[in-house]
Amino acid sequence: MSAKNQRKNYKLKQNWYSKNNRKAENRPQNSKQPKNKPRASVKAVKKPPVKVSFLGGLNEIGKNITVIECENDIVIVDCGMAFPDGDMLGVDLVIPDFTYIEQNVDRVRGIVLTHGHEDHIGGLPFLLSKVNVPLFGTPLTLGLVENKLREHSLINKAKLNVVNAGSTIRLGCMEIKFIHVNHSIPDAVAFAIKTPGGTLVHTGDFKIDCTPISGDTIDLSSFAKVGDEGVLALLAESTNAERAGYTPTEQMVSESLDGLFKKAEQYRIIIATFASNVNRVQQIINCAEKYGRKVAFSGRSMVNYMDVAGKLGYLHLPQNILIDIDALKKYEPNQVVLVTTGSQGEPMSALSRMAYSDHRKVMVGEGDFIIISANPIPGNEKSVGNIVDELLKRGCKVIYESMYEVHVSGHACQEELKLMHRLVRPKYFIPVHGEQKHLRKHAELAEFLGMKKKNICIADIGKTVEICDDHMKITGSVPAGKVFVDGLGVGDVGSIVLRDRKHLGQDGLIIIVASLDVYDGHVISGPDIVSRGFVYVRESEGLLDEVRKLALSILEDCAEKNIQEWGVIKNRLREEISKLISQRTRRSPMILPILQEV
Repeated sequence: MSAKNQRKNYKLKQNWYSKNNRKAENRPQNSKQPKNKPRASVKAVKKPPVKVSFLGGLNEIGKNITVIECENDIVIVDCGMAFPDGDMLGVDLVIPDFTYIEQNVDRVRGIVLTHGHEDHIGGLPFLLSKVNVPLFGTPLTLGLVENKLREHSLINKAKLNVVNAGSTIRLGCMEIKFIHVNHSIPDAVAFAIKTPGGTLVHTGDFKIDCTPISGDTIDLSSFAKVGDEGVLALLAESTNAERAGYTPTEQMVSESLDGLFKKAEQYRIIIATFASNVNRVQQIINCAEKYGRKVAFSGRSMVNYMDVAGKLGYLHLPQNILIDIDALKKYEPNQVVLVTTGSQGEPMSALSRMAYSDHRKVMVGEGDFIIISANPIPGNEKSVGNIVDELLKRGCKVIYESMYEVHVSGHACQEELKLMHRLVRPKYFIPVHGEQKHLRKHAELAEFLGMKKKNICIADIGKTVEICDDHMKITGSVPAGKVFVDGLGVGDVGSIVLRDRKHLGQDGLIIIVASLDVYDGHVISGPDIVSRGFVYVRESEGLLDEVRKLALSILEDCAEKNIQEWGVIKNRLREEISKLISQRTRRSPMILPILQEV
């Protein structure tokens, strides 16, 4: 091939490569993919669910405890107790069932405490005696907890961690911010709990008081900031959800107390209030200082609370204003103020003992001006009324009516709850801390504010609520209920024991004692009949003689028929004697056969 033809062939090849390279540059990377098809989006990672289980605090007043779970971590909010109602005969305290916590203790990262009231910390000694997990709370709250644990000999192994309002801690996968709120006790907080599944806000007990007696106003800006960042669910207290408007400020009580101190200038003043209401006691001390009176405390819990509050700087005491209760007699009646427990009519409280002349150091009478600075908790109205009646019989002047404004609530009313909802702006809502009527009213309030009904959950004790971006629903149950504390016994009094106690209290007891021959089952001695709380023996000898004859007849009949199973014999005694007594008296006493072989 000539040189001329070679150059021509080279130019043709060069043009071909250039043309095809330009086509390749314009061609899509994947020739099978259409030229204008968008790229596939990256699939979003689904957030883990947050599970909230309630071991107390729903459909009841008190015993507040909530278990929050995410991934493999558990955080517990509060651990309270409740006082027994009238049907719980002989019971001292009611605490939650801790079975679920014991079963999952390896996943519990800590207990965070909202404030120092008994319905939020009273169950801690009983829980910590079974499992030892860290506690986190504000200074006053942990000061009160420390005092309580020392009484139960648990302080040496307790893990107490002081956290100031405004601070943030991390427990497992959860980040918990402590937000200052107003309540009837200082150092109360709410929680913003950030989890991998979303943020939960737990308000604890709160109200919005723009003029608190001590401390700052509620930190509304922190609630607003958390709301701006996005809140998955709000758990808000419901105690005052039925009450319209706003909860009055504590300053109102100061004005009322001042007026009553003026009115009682010739009397000895005795004021009953909650031992945990440090702010109220501070108001009383301020008035006492103003009118030149000394202050004494009565009641073990009152002395303990004031001791802790004073040491931590939450109670400001003018110099030489405090005196011991034993020194009351050294002063004229118009020179002293006695601050005492018993505002709820508790049978063993200091005020109750005064009313029934059972107090060793204080006798009340015509020279006493008594102020009950608390509203009765639902169920305590009768007990409080009985104490007021006894005090009036003794000639005391008693101030207990609401018109004197000697008490304001520490819980938010409807307008404050509305503001909390607006600031937090949650996707889901669970009303907590209240009876069914309170929870329902709070749920209606959330609906009024525009929340969809499907995004509101009214749960119950023992239920687990699962919360995700796309749903909130009850998914199961955990062990939960009421555990009764009677003396040193915890949990050894159940529904059957309470039923028997109620039976004994209503109808009394008949005991049938007999000795039977070990060989043939015939009666050797007895049967003897013992009656307690059923009838007055001297006036009912005929009835008891009938019971004795019937019992003897039954025992002999069983011996003749060779019936030796004691369960069968005792059942026959109970059934036939109960039938006889019912026919004669229309009563149903407990029948207790006691048989022994000789």
